Amino acid sequence: MKAVILSAGQGSRLLPLTADRPKCLIDFAGRTLLDWQLDMLAANGVAEVTLVTGFRDDQIAATLARREGREPRVATRFNPFYKVADNLGSLWIAREALTGDCLILNGDTLVSQPLVKRVIAAGLPGIAVTVDEKEAYDADDMKVVRAGDGRLLQIGKRLGDAPVNAESIGFIALRGEGAAQLVAEVERMLRTPEGVTYWYLRAINNIAQHTRVETFSIHGEQWGEVDFPEDVEAARALVADWS
Repeated sequence: MKAVILSAGQGSRLLPLTADRPKCLIDFAGRTLLDWQLDMLAANGVAEVTLVTGFRDDQIAATLARREGREPRVATRFNPFYKVADNLGSLWIAREALTGDCLILNGDTLVSQPLVKRVIAAGLPGIAVTVDEKEAYDADDMKVVRAGDGRLLQIGKRLGDAPVNAESIGFIALRGEGAAQLVAEVERMLRTPEGVTYWYLRAINNIAQHTRVETFSIHGEQWGEVDFPEDVEAARALVADWS
């Protein structure tokens, strides 16, 4: 199992905290968000990571240099279009790494070691979207509609009147033909005039309309997304026990 982490953006919704550093380098209990991600992956046997960078990639390079000699091995891919393209473009930059069994992790998602273990152990075929459930979903949640058998029906922030019953946590597992299916759809979408405006989960939504895409619930496990200033303190409290 290998992984791709998408960390090209600045995180403008966290300004001024991210005025001169990418949000993946915000400190949480003595480690950067990126360090937490890499450590949780390494603890579960993920030895190879492709990291897509953009904003202040020099700072990310310095962070990786301090980790030299530690697992996992990290190769970086610079996304020069991070200011004008959403993360569909970042995934395209990393497309050569998307082969075989692979994980995709958003650069602003903290995931615990047991959560990563469950996702890897699930072994679901093709494309599997990791989800959680809660009582209500807000406008910024990446909402999911899934069937009773776990099949993904829709995914997106705006789903109209669809019966939302989960949210994506920003963690995807690819096995078998899943990686090739995703790369093909990403390349198709980027050839359209509006392609650079899309999140890569739109590609997964498109695939789900004609091919089975799985969902995998990690309800009860610890995770957090760092998007807004109020998320920072919540995330620091979350990882305090992980140390």
